[in-house]
This record gives sequence, structure tokens and C-alpha cells, in this order.
Amino acid sequence: MTVQKGKDLLIKLDLTGTGQFETIAGLRATRITFNAETVDVTSLESAGGWRELLGGAGVKSAGISGSGVFRDEGTDERARQIFFDGQVPDFQVIIPDFGIVEGKFMITSIEYAGSHDGEATYELAMASAGQLSFNPL
Repeated sequence: MTVQKGKDLLIKLDLTGTGQFETIAGLRATRITFNAETVDVTSLESAGGWRELLGGAGVKSAGISGSGVFRDEGTDERARQIFFDGQVPDFQVIIPDFGIVEGKFMITSIEYAGSHDGEATYELAMASAGQLSFNPL
């Protein structure tokens, strides 16, 4: 595998609810994190006193975050509306040379910032809200 460009990790939002995904404009940094909680089944009979975990039993989740500058009124407005309405629409995350992760996410925070001598910026954080699918590229 060759080195990948960070700008190729894309977060896309279903703008209309019909599977029309569009990249959230202006993002400069993006991240996706996968988590799986553990279920400890260690007992007095555990070999050597080592912890034992029950495979496939914990809750799985994913988090997406991104930060950037305002570039497109449509995706900014849609993300803001999703947050205030408490919607959980479909998102896609394109991971270069790996695949596409798709599923429902809730926008858990939106941060806006700016300084007197710079551009206005924003940060988004999202949490998975259901089963995700993965399609390799």
C-alpha cells in the first residue's frame, strides 16, 4: 500500500434522503474512529489468571470528526439543520485505498470559531446511530 493523501479521506452527507451523497465542503481535517466495548468473562478458572474476553459480545460504535472553513452554503445549512432537528441521516466516509463506510450518524456537536485576522472555521463531531456497512474499494 502506498502513502495516501489526507485530503482523500472524505465525509459525505445524504443531502436529500435519497442516497444523493455530497462531500461536506471546506473540511481540512477528517477522522473516523471505530470502537468495540469488551465483555470480561474472566473467572477463577482462567488460565494463568489472564483476563478473558467474550468475542463479538460488546457494543460497536464509530465516531466521525472534521474541521474546516465555510465553503458551501448547502452542506453547512444541511448539517446545521440535522443538528437542530436531531436527525440521524446517512453519511459516507471514503477511506482511500480501503473502502467506503456508510450508515446513520447523529451530529453530536458543531463548533464555530474565528479570529479577527482569519477565516471563520467550524468543527463537527458525529456518533454512529445504527449498523454500519463497509464496501472495499
